[in-house]
Amino acid sequence: MIKAITSVASTIYLKIFTAFNGEHVGQDHLGNMYYRGKPRGGYKRERRWVHYNGDINASRIPPEWHGWIHHQTDEVPQEKNPYRREWQKEHQENKTGTDEAYRPPGHVLEGGQRDKATGDYKAWTPNQS
Repeated sequence: MIKAITSVASTIYLKIFTAFNGEHVGQDHLGNMYYRGKPRGGYKRERRWVHYNGDINASRIPPEWHGWIHHQTDEVPQEKNPYRREWQKEHQENKTGTDEAYRPPGHVLEGGQRDKATGDYKAWTPNQS
């Protein structure tokens, strides 16, 4: 119960802080909203933050926005990213710890039975020169 109250209070504080100090910069394809504001006292860099659409999970920030939010670039990502190629997959959040996580064949949660070795593997050994 206390965790829920703390979460609600944090959300309200963030919305009030953003209303007074933030400038909306953009939105990604997941619905996350990005903001910037004046630097803190004694600092030169502007502040940058994100309002997540849904669960608060840093792995939900796409690579383009990750670079901007971490001050790796000052260029705000465009809706149509010129560096994105049509063959590239869309960004996905980290699924580790969920039912959608990748589990290779032989994983304990996938039956625990690995395929037998086929003999086509040859260990690497360095040249003896």
